[in-house]
Amino acid sequence: MTAISTGVTTHPGVVREVNEDNAIAGRRVFAVADGVGGHSAGELASALVVARLRELDQGDGVAPDDVRVALADARRALVESEHGGMTTAAGIALVSVSERPHWVVFNIGDSRVYRLDEARLAQLTVDHSEAQELVDAGLLTEDEARNYPRRNVVTRVLGNDGDVVPDMWLFPPRAGERFLICTDGLTNEVPDDGLEEVLRLHGGAREAAAALVELAVANGARDNVTAVVVDYRVVVEAGGDTTPRGPR
Repeated sequence: MTAISTGVTTHPGVVREVNEDNAIAGRRVFAVADGVGGHSAGELASALVVARLRELDQGDGVAPDDVRVALADARRALVESEHGGMTTAAGIALVSVSERPHWVVFNIGDSRVYRLDEARLAQLTVDHSEAQELVDAGLLTEDEARNYPRRNVVTRVLGNDGDVVPDMWLFPPRAGERFLICTDGLTNEVPDDGLEEVLRLHGGAREAAAALVELAVANGARDNVTAVVVDYRVVVEAGGDTTPRGPR
């Protein structure tokens, strides 16, 4: 049989006083939201999006289009709010397709979703950012993008007046996989090989999430940092023994 275990850690970083990140690790929905703007409106925007995803998580079931509708509802609420504010959002949801479980991965902005299996760590989302557009155009390398002065400029967010469509991907779950969902405060401080090393070193989702954020803070944490780790685990039952298995 399978089971889901999660870990969530967030930190304001060593530069900013306010943490504009928010996160959810629910029953079916797992996500982060990173408020944009450097003021209270960003914090309120990310909290509103997470609240809408939490409502979705508390329902009887989730279909792929339910995620799209929830994000669209959040966008409208932000546009109509007296506080305004903008935020990124990225995450995964366990949905039902033809009565079979599937993961739906979603993203708006430069927060990310990674998947770790026995072979490698893979980034599933594509940043909606000025730096990523320059990388895609061949004008910057991945390494150069990490130090690009405008790397924090996002090109798609929730909360503006445009009709923002999230990127979404759908695939069946595989027991033993691990997901990392994080804001750019983590990926700006820790390269992908560092993320993979920590994820493989720590077997527990809580320990892995805490270690990732601790590493980002140790590296300078110029922004808020949030990590959600989700393990879709195998539980082996034999002679009354229940042993969780995850990626190593």
